Amino acid sequence: MSSSVGNVVNGGVSFWYADDGLPAPREPLPGDASADVVVVGGGYTGLWTAYYLKKAAPSLRVTVLEQKFCGYGASGRNGGWLYNGIAGRDRYARLHGKEAAGRLQRAMNDTVDEVVRVAAEEGIEADVHQGGVLEVAYTPAQLARLKDFHAHELSFGEKDRELYGAKETAERIRIADAVGSTWTPHGARLHPVKLVKGLAAAVEALGVTIHEQTPVTEIRPKHAVTPYGTVRAPYVLRCTEGFTANLKGQRRTWLPMNSSMIATEPLTDDQWARIGWEGRETLGDMAHAYMYAQRTADGRIALGGRGVPYRFGSRTDNDGRTQASTVDALYEILVRLFPSLTGVRVAHAWSGVLGVPRDWCATVTLDRSTGLGWAGGYVGSGVATTNLAGRTLRDLVLRDSGGADATELTGLPWVGHEVRKWEPEPFRWIGVHGMYATYRTADRRETATHSPESSRLARIADRVAGRH
Repeated sequence: MSSSVGNVVNGGVSFWYADDGLPAPREPLPGDASADVVVVGGGYTGLWTAYYLKKAAPSLRVTVLEQKFCGYGASGRNGGWLYNGIAGRDRYARLHGKEAAGRLQRAMNDTVDEVVRVAAEEGIEADVHQGGVLEVAYTPAQLARLKDFHAHELSFGEKDRELYGAKETAERIRIADAVGSTWTPHGARLHPVKLVKGLAAAVEALGVTIHEQTPVTEIRPKHAVTPYGTVRAPYVLRCTEGFTANLKGQRRTWLPMNSSMIATEPLTDDQWARIGWEGRETLGDMAHAYMYAQRTADGRIALGGRGVPYRFGSRTDNDGRTQASTVDALYEILVRLFPSLTGVRVAHAWSGVLGVPRDWCATVTLDRSTGLGWAGGYVGSGVATTNLAGRTLRDLVLRDSGGADATELTGLPWVGHEVRKWEPEPFRWIGVHGMYATYRTADRRETATHSPESSRLARIADRVAGRH
């Protein structure tokens, strides 16, 4: 194994930046300023929000403040899964009824097409390939979960989802011991950095002001405070996802969960012939400690999963550097799925943080009494959800300012959802590390026993985590 992962490029934000290059930095905030809307965070959520606000109301003065550069966080480090999953849908079904949650799901289905549409309209070449999402099972317990998952998705109105057995799965992709899979067309592979760079350029072209290298240290009504000055605006929108804990008073709002990835060297035609994957679906599995992967436009496999899941005190990483043990663990997953790739070189490894609310539910909110708004808590499903969040924040701001009426989006059940904060340290560190250790143990037991029953350990971990 050491020869395959020994020369890996580690960090550098992500492979996507190694592939496309770091952006030239925009100017920091020059001093105190004013705007109609200030957006804190230059990732997908902030940029989509600015984009849709400016398109709907060109006269609005919109300013985006970003601590490093646009796409430095999860938007430039993710797995490139543009798909219709949204964190918290089942809880919203319990809280608001299945019809309301079904409206949220349909909005997410449409969001995949909306991102593809805007990218094309704005001339953003983001290596988009709409091959759908394929999730695979390779143990009896995973197969049972997969069938339950498939039926559950159909119950929310997804009529075009398909269930495959071992033979049909192998015709799409040859994963060792795969016994079944489920596929939805509501998904696409993309290059995250090409999307975020193109979106930032499109936002600037509309007249939005973007200040990079400008960390916001505190948000309060009508004020976004930075070391270089304060931006005053009637609306201040927090779009900081996994970096939210860096803001004053927000340490326990969303937990910064760590996720790690590797990218192989480009595979040969012979290697691809043994694997298949001609449809270039985004690929996931039904393990408790799941993995996610894509076939990149330049013929690599980019694969991710949880490494060290959480850093004490809600700290975030330094430019994506990843522990060697995590690189080894992800490589083991790669060759477990594709034994024919044993010995393939891992070219790049990186990590990043995603935002996790205490109840694992994504939310969008605008407090009409203060003008403070926020969106996030995507739990790793943000590439598409950020777009829906941006359009929803647009509608909330325009409704509050008298520029529009309520819309279908402002009536979705994730709008205005409230959740308690995470426990103080050391309890949240102990809880998160214990949870993922339990999930990994559950996966090992299911593989060893070949039982069709999901491990009770995983159900215990779910309850402790508050995921159900």
